[in-house]
Amino acid sequence: MTLGKSSEDYLEAILMLHQKRGGIRSVDLAGYMGYSKPSVSHAVKNLRTGGFLVIDENGCLCLTDKGRTVAEKIYERRQFFMEQLIAAGVDQETAEQDAHQIEHAISDLSFQKLKEKAQQTD
Repeated sequence: MTLGKSSEDYLEAILMLHQKRGGIRSVDLAGYMGYSKPSVSHAVKNLRTGGFLVIDENGCLCLTDKGRTVAEKIYERRQFFMEQLIAAGVDQETAEQDAHQIEHAISDLSFQKLKEKAQQTD
């Protein structure tokens, strides 16, 4: 299953919410993302089918190893680009919006090269 931007956003949101609150449910995800409950239910179903998350006995969303890997990759990219943009003088809000777009558009190779270059200059 190839993940699109929307699916990656869901996985990243689940990771972030889980880090902040612990167990989260679909309704929490809907509120956080500003999406309708039916939209979230549809996305959760697709992510479950793809093996990216499971729902535990309490109805909480839990990332599988596969889902966590994707979520952490996307989150790392977002944080990296936000830091770089802010360091370049971009305001916080614009940096967040732009980083969100860039995180999905860049290839793994290009991201690794940029990250390596940034680490050399630190």
